[in-house]
Amino acid sequence: MVTFETKCYENDWEFILKGSYLRQMIARCNYPFSHRVVMINNVRNKSKVCRYADKKIREGVIDAYYIVDDYAKTALEFFEIRPGSFHGGYYYSIAELVSIYLCNTEYLIHFSGDSFPDDNQSTWISDAINIFSERSDIVVANANWDKEFILAAEESFDSINDFFLGFGFSDQCYLIRTKDFRKPIYNEHHEVSVRYPEYGGELFEKRVDSYMRNHNLYRLTSKKSSYTHRNFPNNKWERLRVKWNLFFAGRRSLPK
Repeated sequence: MVTFETKCYENDWEFILKGSYLRQMIARCNYPFSHRVVMINNVRNKSKVCRYADKKIREGVIDAYYIVDDYAKTALEFFEIRPGSFHGGYYYSIAELVSIYLCNTEYLIHFSGDSFPDDNQSTWISDAINIFSERSDIVVANANWDKEFILAAEESFDSINDFFLGFGFSDQCYLIRTKDFRKPIYNEHHEVSVRYPEYGGELFEKRVDSYMRNHNLYRLTSKKSSYTHRNFPNNKWERLRVKWNLFFAGRRSLPK
């Protein structure tokens, strides 16, 4: 009972909802998800984007998509978050909060649109769920970011099987027990959490990190499996190059 979720917005929806990118992203998770969804956030032409999302449903790639704006107010009220409290981080945070609010499976895995699993043979999702069933103080798991296994080891204080154990939270990739996060837990602060980007204000991942540190809750980071995080380009010609690779060559190719 795991929901796969990713999001798209104006700058990246074409990369995600056209071509084979999304299908490959899901397949590389190597897990039989019971539900696969896309959150559509902050796009100019909603009807156009929805047409492509509908096509992904017809192709069997996803089961549903949601327009974030349609649920944002209700989700913020549910989590007892004031809209003004984000201080610039609203659009970096609202899709994740809405997806958690709407999730009706026991577990939820999130990948940001520009985070792509590296290995389609990994069992880290199943392995992490097995540990979740034994440890209530472990509330999140993730694949390693950009093969930074040494850094992940340095940031941990222990290990369990094929995972490092430590603090920390990233909105690039997370696997969570839904019930742990469908609570009003997002208004806490911790001095260590100021390390998150200043431009993001009081963004979602910073709020979660604060909550976890205040309550001695931990995360698992895979020792073997990773994902690549690389921003989609803004440059016109670079975007055309990437689109060509995604839409016509059938390959995932992002700038170095």
